[in-house]
Amino acid sequence: MSWLSSPYGKQGKFPLGILSSGNTHPEPEINLIPFIDVLLVVLIFLMISTTFTRYQELAITLPIASGVSSQNEVKQIHIAVSRDGRFAINGKVSDRNQLSGALHQLILNSPDKDSPQNIQVNIDADARAPHQAVMTALEASRDANLSNIVFSSQSKK
Repeated sequence: MSWLSSPYGKQGKFPLGILSSGNTHPEPEINLIPFIDVLLVVLIFLMISTTFTRYQELAITLPIASGVSSQNEVKQIHIAVSRDGRFAINGKVSDRNQLSGALHQLILNSPDKDSPQNIQVNIDADARAPHQAVMTALEASRDANLSNIVFSSQSKK
């Protein structure tokens, strides 16, 4: 029985490196194929999700008009709203209750009897003016049948 006395007995290793006993643990391996698959999926997800930022703007071409600018001069009424909610119409201080009546008087006393459609109302409100005061100015303009309303602002320097 020469095979029993060989250096690769029952408790030893086989020549191919396969363990014959269950006492020793095999060395752990890192399988790279699933790792690469996960990285490719993440890479594809990032590539697809970053292309959406390109479509946040609309590409439009504005139409061209060949009309002549109108020569009508627009009459303007300035309503100033102060920080504490006081009103002034064309520089004259007015009470909140008299705002609508003062606008009616300006329309009736205009020398050229402009229609309300030809009158532009500029609301110059302080940045810290109460919202209710601005809404009161809008309501007074609506009550006077003035629909051409513009809010004034200033540009940063």
